Amino acid sequence: MQSFRTEIENPLVQKDIIELANKIELFNNGKIDEEKFRSLRLARGVYGQRQEGVQMIRIKLPYGKVLSNQLRRIAEVSDEYSRSRLHITTRQDIQIHYVDLKRTPELWAELERDNVTLREACGNAVRNVTASETAGIDIKEPFDVSPYADAVFKFFLRNPICQEMGRKFKVSFSGTDEDTGLSYMHDLGFIAKIENGVKGFKVMLGGGLGSQPRHADEFYSFLASDKIIPLMEGVLRVFDRYGERKSRAKARLKFLIKDIGLEAFKGLVEEEQNAIEFKSVAINEATYQTSTPVSVEAPTVDIKDTEAFNLWKATNIIPQKQDGYFAIGIKVLLGDFYTDKARLLADLVEKYAAGEIRLSLRQNILIPFVKADLIPFFYQELKKLGFAEAGYNKAVDITACPGTDTCNLGIASSTGIAEELERVIKAEYPQYLSNNDLVIKISGCMNACGQHNMANIGFQGMSIRTKDKLVAPALQVLLGGGNLGNGNAYFADKVVKIPSRRGPEALRRILNDFEANANGKLFVDYYKEKGEKYFYQLLTDLSDVENLTQEDFIDWGTEEAYVKAIGVGECAGVVIDLIATLFLECDEKIEEAEEALNNKVYSGAIYETYRSMVNAAKAILLSENVKTNTQAGIISQFDELFVSTNKVELGNTFSDLIYQIKVFPPTKEFAINYLQSAKTFLQVVKQYRESQLVAKN
Repeated sequence: MQSFRTEIENPLVQKDIIELANKIELFNNGKIDEEKFRSLRLARGVYGQRQEGVQMIRIKLPYGKVLSNQLRRIAEVSDEYSRSRLHITTRQDIQIHYVDLKRTPELWAELERDNVTLREACGNAVRNVTASETAGIDIKEPFDVSPYADAVFKFFLRNPICQEMGRKFKVSFSGTDEDTGLSYMHDLGFIAKIENGVKGFKVMLGGGLGSQPRHADEFYSFLASDKIIPLMEGVLRVFDRYGERKSRAKARLKFLIKDIGLEAFKGLVEEEQNAIEFKSVAINEATYQTSTPVSVEAPTVDIKDTEAFNLWKATNIIPQKQDGYFAIGIKVLLGDFYTDKARLLADLVEKYAAGEIRLSLRQNILIPFVKADLIPFFYQELKKLGFAEAGYNKAVDITACPGTDTCNLGIASSTGIAEELERVIKAEYPQYLSNNDLVIKISGCMNACGQHNMANIGFQGMSIRTKDKLVAPALQVLLGGGNLGNGNAYFADKVVKIPSRRGPEALRRILNDFEANANGKLFVDYYKEKGEKYFYQLLTDLSDVENLTQEDFIDWGTEEAYVKAIGVGECAGVVIDLIATLFLECDEKIEEAEEALNNKVYSGAIYETYRSMVNAAKAILLSENVKTNTQAGIISQFDELFVSTNKVELGNTFSDLIYQIKVFPPTKEFAINYLQSAKTFLQVVKQYRESQLVAKN
């Protein structure tokens, strides 16, 4: 552990890594519960993999910005601790697979040497803050959203209010009304606006994908930029307190809003404002660290295949708002590339651009700040790396999650079918190399990590059963999704389920019909015109399972017979219900509250105190076999079953005690008094628990 202490300057990071190392040791020695340990490691970016004995590491890269030195560091880590492969996700992260759990603390320590974190990349926390990959360079943007995404990332990282929520929480920023940050499918989505000279955002709330996609509501048509962090804090506090915790499937913010309604939710957020320390958080764009493009003479280049070069320029080059500069899009097949290419790319952009890349929501790479006269040189160098394929963000550029390659939840292959569909398009529909309209996405299961249910054409991994009870890999075909801009969108309809091997034929039929009959319409408009039944009739014969061949029982990308194997999902962690563990957590929260108080972080001390009391009340409820759900429910149940019946004497209601957190501003005096009240409460309930155990014995 000593090496972590000496090499990491940030004491918070040092504490995180040492804690992870200590908990791994306790877990391996059988001294910590598996579910409790899972919750902790997920919050540190360590995710269980489909293959036994290894972990997936998710690296949190806010709004997809990666500096050259950071990319080299990530490559070194992948070489040392994994298999030299990097995977770009649909949330602008990088994942490294096949990592030994015992080595994750040192891996994290290595990344932090270049300010790269794993913290809260997984688990029940605020996940990576995503944004338009063209933020700061987009010709249409009213202003650069990067400083705002960066400020939100930093403010809520390690923030006590969002460490142990019922589920994950996702935030996005869109630089223009084209809504390339996909605000409508996020818990909170911000779209840049300027009103009366004031910078701000249209705010979308409560969106999500998964098995039950929900279009976000418009929360504010305009909110000044200095109010977005206080608003988000209020939303998180309400979600933490009232959000579902028992049923993982219903624990996202979208279900809470659906249950209580938008206006009621807004009212709860407004009630929290008095307890929020910062009523206004001004975000100073001038202090945001931007990359500076280099000034270098363009090397002489001889382009031999001018036709291929011109096609690449037509599909992969994006003009910037900065005069004379362009961004270059790199199409990364399935988001996978290797460390040797990563290093060369890092060197290239450092020497000839601005020393940074952006990871996109479509699992690609964007190089900003390339001078016009350097474009031929970049083409030549990228071609050497295999990074000069035409079709960046075009129809041929299919998005897919890892699926059954590595994910516990994968039902059918997403990467294998994605490669085959790309091959079909390139070979049979070359006109789609430059088609911006058609968006194709694939997920290996209903959880929609590949965002299949917001695509024009989507495929979801499933299984299908014959009358003889044989099981084959299958695909749910979804059609008609689309981003309409400014927070508006359609989610795709589930049209038909077919054996996976018939996926290419389904795509051919859809494209052939579109080519023959759309008459220039966008796909999303053509689908709305024709309707679900039309496409069902077009594809329904492909769903027949009475004529399956031997090949239909072998999934794409494999040579073995298909076996449906679904593990335990970890996308949101697991709720811990063990009484002893809860009391242990209570003590830990009290210690963390005291530490925050000593550091004069009064809001943090108050929230850790609150969490200690909630956990203590939950422990007592569980001790008498009372099922718990939301934090608000725990508080009311404790009053009803223990305080009003005089089983526990508090001198007041538990609600009055704990809900002071909503009433008083986060001052030093309140933090001290609240913490003392929590200590007294914890002592009372522990005594009650001891009396229970004595009575049982």
